[in-house]
Amino acid sequence: MATSQMIILNAAAGAPKDGSSPSLHGSHGLHAARRIGGRIGAALSWAVVVAGAAAIVLPFAWMLGVAFRTSPDLYADPARLWPNHWTLHGVQAVLNQLPFTHLIINTFVFAGGTTVLLLLFDSMTAFALARLRFRGQKLLFLAILATLMVPFQVTLVPVFLTIYHLGWLNSYMGLIVPRATSALGIFLLRQFFLQLPRELDEAARIDGAGDFTVYWRIILPNAKPILAALFIIQFSALWNDFLWPLVISNQTRMQTLPAALTLFSSQSGVDHAALMAGAAISLTPLAIAFLLLQRYFVQGVATTGIK
Repeated sequence: MATSQMIILNAAAGAPKDGSSPSLHGSHGLHAARRIGGRIGAALSWAVVVAGAAAIVLPFAWMLGVAFRTSPDLYADPARLWPNHWTLHGVQAVLNQLPFTHLIINTFVFAGGTTVLLLLFDSMTAFALARLRFRGQKLLFLAILATLMVPFQVTLVPVFLTIYHLGWLNSYMGLIVPRATSALGIFLLRQFFLQLPRELDEAARIDGAGDFTVYWRIILPNAKPILAALFIIQFSALWNDFLWPLVISNQTRMQTLPAALTLFSSQSGVDHAALMAGAAISLTPLAIAFLLLQRYFVQGVATTGIK
């Protein structure tokens, strides 16, 4: 009897004073904890986003500031983002001391032409690896993937000697042809093509379509997102590439903008304002390309998986 009374007293002492059940209070506490945890998670997410944005935007803002600063102003306080006295010395130096228009044309021809050929050849190879059946298919795909582990610098000398014997030095052929395919592009396109329903191929073949018709009329129109993503990735890499154009061309008429800026800085001393102005101008086409294709780029990255 005493034990029963003690249990009743303990239960009464632990019961809520407002008459509600303990389980109801426990659920309220759980919901409150979840809300607090959600707010903390959101705050941490925003902190990561802000830190990432600052890491990307601040160097770009500093580059723009240096492009409009004088050398004494820069050396007085290098960490300051904006100049005390604005000047167009850097922009004028780039435009006057370099054949800037010709360099931009060369860079467009190199980056744009190579990217277009790369998309064509890589998509044809990826179509064969993803949609056709032939002996040694998986072995060939593994061999292509293995080339991803070989840096371009390792093959630089043999490729240069080949271009030299072909007589393609200081020519667009020498600039474009050796870079007109990419193992990364073949991999990404193959993975995307594998996700497309095979019923599309079968329906086209019933109507009498051949392999090239299926590739050109069925696969490529459905692969716009990944093609746009690959275009931005490769165009940006080729636009900023200075090693291959620097090796393959020793004449100003065939140089690209990054290579010319490197030689410009070494020949006339380091003019930071001119270098930053040239770099800022060279980034403009990349920004425009990304703004025009960003919807397809995000969609292509989100829908490309490993199958």
